[in-house]
Amino acid sequence: MSSISMVTLDGVVAEYVAGVNAFDEDAIVATFAEDALVNDDRREFLGKDAIRSQTILRGRYDGEFDRTNLPDDVILTNYFTVRDGRIVTLIIIATEPTTTP
Repeated sequence: MSSISMVTLDGVVAEYVAGVNAFDEDAIVATFAEDALVNDDRREFLGKDAIRSQTILRGRYDGEFDRTNLPDDVILTNYFTVRDGRIVTLIIIATEPTTTP
């Protein structure tokens, strides 16, 4: 049995999440350092211009949608590195839930 921990986000990561939830591209990009690196699904975007130019898909993962080739639980893990109040790296990886033998 797994447990879920709830945390309160603050700082630039909270600003990033708020921008994503508001569909506000300018707010999202403002959270990144000029030389930031984003790796999203094994695609790398270096610098704000490249980050701004990527296609962003937003969705709720608990609804009715085509789950072809997807696990029962769609889990995306986001790894942030923050420097001087700005995101310098964001790595997004689709992960599978841990199973017990």
